[in-house]
Amino acid sequence: MSEEITQVNRHIEDLRRRLLKIFITVGIITIFIMTFHATAIDVFDTTVYYPYPQPLDNIAAQITDYMRDNLVPENVQLIQTAPGQAFFSQVYIAALVGIVASMPIIVSQLANFLKPALNEREIHVSRSITIPTIGLFITGCVFAYLIVIPFVLDFLYKYGESAELITFLNIIDFVTFVLQFLIAFGLSFQLPLIMYALSQSGMIDASYWRKNIRYAIVILVIFGAIVTPDGSGVTMWFIAGPMMALYLAGMVIVERKEKEIMKT
Repeated sequence: MSEEITQVNRHIEDLRRRLLKIFITVGIITIFIMTFHATAIDVFDTTVYYPYPQPLDNIAAQITDYMRDNLVPENVQLIQTAPGQAFFSQVYIAALVGIVASMPIIVSQLANFLKPALNEREIHVSRSITIPTIGLFITGCVFAYLIVIPFVLDFLYKYGESAELITFLNIIDFVTFVLQFLIAFGLSFQLPLIMYALSQSGMIDASYWRKNIRYAIVILVIFGAIVTPDGSGVTMWFIAGPMMALYLAGMVIVERKEKEIMKT
């Protein structure tokens, strides 16, 4: 009994150390983004950016300006309605950048923590999906930023334009809206990889995904309703729809992989 307690304490201590490394890494990057300004200089006819200490006009503020110019619809004014809103919006942005930039460390730390509980086949699968995990998360964020978010914002605010209303958008609401979509798509793009990992590790049969597709659709719609930042019932389909396509893609990949294994 005492050996089991000791083993549990070791696992807890190991998890604590790994989470601490993740938090420190994310924290350092977040503070850097909040402290420095990306200053451009020309070097041999090439624009190069270097960090310069400027907390009031930091990289997070530059990202906010870029997001405003590219995402906020025409005739919509981005405003601050209370002291500190601009500051906290920059903290949110800096933290997201910190998480994305720390993804290699986050994935490796979590994989190493789970490694003792995995068999040899599962360890091989976890190693093979480490880089795709990072790539799919970034791909999901880019897809949301370039395609989904501009379309959703323009779609929702056209109703105000058609009613000839002067539309104002709070900076916190704007940043929260954007970050929720980025994180939701970054996570949702992991779906085919999760399906592949579960099937390749032997935990779930490849036919499971096709048999339960109806239940999966219901779950994905509920997930879309939960993570979308408004209650309109419209924006949830911008997440649920792509996730259904990802589910189908994952199902096809898993079934093809199983056929290839059976042939060999």
